[in-house]
Amino acid sequence: MLAEIITIGDELLIGQVIDTNSAFIAQTLNNIGASVYQITSVQDERNHILQALQDAEDRVDIVIITGGLGPTKDDITKKTIAEYFNDTLVRDASVTKNIEDIWEKYVRQTLLQVNKDQALVPSKATVLMNKLGTAPGMWLEKNNKVFVSLPGVPFEMKKLLVNNVIPKLKEKYKFPFILHKTLLTYGLGESTLASRIEVWEDNLPEHIKLAYLPRLGSVRLRLSSKGFNEKAIRQNIEAEIDKVLPLIKDAFVGFEDEATSIEALIAQRLTASGKTLAIAESCTGGDLAKQFTQNSGASSFFNGGVVTYATESKIKVLGVPEALINEHSVVSTEVVEAMAEKVRILFNADYGVATTGNAGPSKGDSDADVGKVFIAIASKNKVVSESFMLGSARKRVIKKAVNKALEMLEKEILKN
Repeated sequence: MLAEIITIGDELLIGQVIDTNSAFIAQTLNNIGASVYQITSVQDERNHILQALQDAEDRVDIVIITGGLGPTKDDITKKTIAEYFNDTLVRDASVTKNIEDIWEKYVRQTLLQVNKDQALVPSKATVLMNKLGTAPGMWLEKNNKVFVSLPGVPFEMKKLLVNNVIPKLKEKYKFPFILHKTLLTYGLGESTLASRIEVWEDNLPEHIKLAYLPRLGSVRLRLSSKGFNEKAIRQNIEAEIDKVLPLIKDAFVGFEDEATSIEALIAQRLTASGKTLAIAESCTGGDLAKQFTQNSGASSFFNGGVVTYATESKIKVLGVPEALINEHSVVSTEVVEAMAEKVRILFNADYGVATTGNAGPSKGDSDADVGKVFIAIASKNKVVSESFMLGSARKRVIKKAVNKALEMLEKEILKN
């Protein structure tokens, strides 16, 4: 079963608004077994919308449209959809009542005609009541194809899609079972990883597809299969995972359905073992701590952190000996190991992580080359550290340093 997503709005095409709706719609459709064939963005222009609708009808079974349902003159989606279906707009009493209720409860201003006109819908449409806003969703069918128009406001669209659209799609179609299993790897580049698993990949069954999803510091390997025999699909995917895991065991950190990132995996392992973490950052400027604190539940394992950016703060806040800094430089193995141990003790944590380096573009308090970074992990029994050359682009140096610190911490946790 194929689907297409059409997003409408000039703001999307000029980059003023980022299209997050398509990602949510695609994931939601995929979860029920509908494969998204194409995502199309069009401007608020009649001919462009009509052509997009015709092209989608020729290609797919399900068309989900978002945007262009507002009260202003540039929102022409309803009129254009009505034209495409050789239909006229009629006023829907239930939508009118919904608009009046919203105005009475929340707006308390004069209800203008343009707002009332949001109750106009194609006469052939099934109205999908939008309790969170004034623009209703609309369900239409043509040549056994389903067209659904939804508001562009993300929280309104999501509510209608999940509560109204998906149940109706399940009633109308029998969808295949789709399974994605994603393996998370850290520390190996995409080409190195591909070389390792080349023979395995070449021998994958035709019904199982492999995708490489690289990002800075990590690569995700996604295995996908679909069909109507769920049990067989699951067994076949698991069999292939059993074959590939020995080939990547030093880089594999978990499955994306268990946690979506390495920091989430670390959080799970620390919480499960009752261990705690503290972080001292210099060149990463708080970005490492943010990876943990941006997720709920971090207080169960994250005791605290400090950004000791200047040399003086490393001495006064962490208690790194000034003589050590003078002898070895603020960007050095000796100093980063002292920072990791001092922050662990300061926050009474099981693990201390520290970063120091020169992210550029100037050298700052050290003569170390731009891109030189030292990272240390301290536990109650030992301190380990590594040095890296991470390039010259400041933002990439910081991001790479954060990724390397997470990778090192993950390995140390697994050892203990």
